[in-house]
Amino acid sequence: MTQCINRAIDLLQQDQPIYYMGGHTGHVLTYEQGRQDAATWADYINVGMEHGAFDMTGLDEYMRGLIDGGPTRSGHRTPTVIVEAPVEGISAEIVRFNGWQFRQILARGVHGILLCQAETPGAVAAFVEACRYPINRIGVGAGLEEGRRGVGSEPSAAPVWGLDRDSYLRRADPWPLNPDGELLLGIKIESAAAIPQIEAMLSVPGIGFAEMGPGDLSLSLGYFRLPQPMPPEMEAVRQRVRAACLANKVAFLESASPEDINTKIDAGARVIAGHREETARIGRAHSQRTMAV
Repeated sequence: MTQCINRAIDLLQQDQPIYYMGGHTGHVLTYEQGRQDAATWADYINVGMEHGAFDMTGLDEYMRGLIDGGPTRSGHRTPTVIVEAPVEGISAEIVRFNGWQFRQILARGVHGILLCQAETPGAVAAFVEACRYPINRIGVGAGLEEGRRGVGSEPSAAPVWGLDRDSYLRRADPWPLNPDGELLLGIKIESAAAIPQIEAMLSVPGIGFAEMGPGDLSLSLGYFRLPQPMPPEMEAVRQRVRAACLANKVAFLESASPEDINTKIDAGARVIAGHREETARIGRAHSQRTMAV
């Protein structure tokens, strides 16, 4: 019996790092792929729709396959699924104008959304509000306005989570803002325009994880290719994002390899990119994880 529907939140509550698979495009969204991915080594599956197809029919089928292929060895109904949305988080107005995309994605029963190109605290707040039902009030008046997600998607989303309608409405709320929430919302800070707003964006209630997007940030700063090693101006942004995450109890996302995963964990990374099972194996041993994969 597990406490959470969302395996990623289950682990983050234990201060355990989480590891994901899936890139920015090309993830196969079919029923058969869902059945196969139900046994993934990863703690969550990233579905890239910022650059990949905005395929709601495929996502429906994929989620159905995850259910039929499950439960996971950890006892969860499905692995966590987080979708990279194609919305640009550059202003509150743009986020609200495109809020229909969040509603479509959440209606498929996924467990979280990543907002790319986050640039202002207003845009981040609008993102959180777009993903919340107005019945859930934690944080309203303290950095957030009323939620804007309407009723109508419960017949498709609640069964994916294995809940009735009322239970879904209560639990489809951002964690850790709502300690009982099961939605994991993230932001990607990846442009020069975002740099002055880092601390303000990461203080917005409702964000569960965040990252510095090095590829897009390098282009925004004038580098044709991502420099290696990272130049001082980019390293400074990375350190500010990391520090702001730690200060606001937001999980910090960072790439890692088998060679540096233990160092990254010790420095505070709790969401791990890298897409290699070996990285996860070494990291899980280092953090003395007990939950089954």
